[in-house]
Amino acid sequence: MENQEVVMGIIMHGGNARSAAMKAMSEAKKGNEKETHDFIEQANEELNQAHRVQTDLIQAETRGEKTDISLLMVHAQDHLMNAMTVRDLALEVIHLNEKINQLEGEN
Repeated sequence: MENQEVVMGIIMHGGNARSAAMKAMSEAKKGNEKETHDFIEQANEELNQAHRVQTDLIQAETRGEKTDISLLMVHAQDHLMNAMTVRDLALEVIHLNEKINQLEGEN
């Protein structure tokens, strides 16, 4: 696979993960537990895919294969880290929404 295609895979999976995490937060605000957890699972799967692509690049480099560091590569890494951060924050928001729903149900 061409290096540029590999980098685009990281961007695509990272973007999909970020979108799924955002949808999970939206569903959590509505109190839709199943949909919330489905979207988080989707985000996790997309992040796993992005990590596999990234790992393949790292392993190729350790075998001595040259990896060009381009602006696109930097963008892909930013995209992936942003997606991971959004997913982590989504988990916190979901937890807080579940707690709020629980407390409101007690009243």
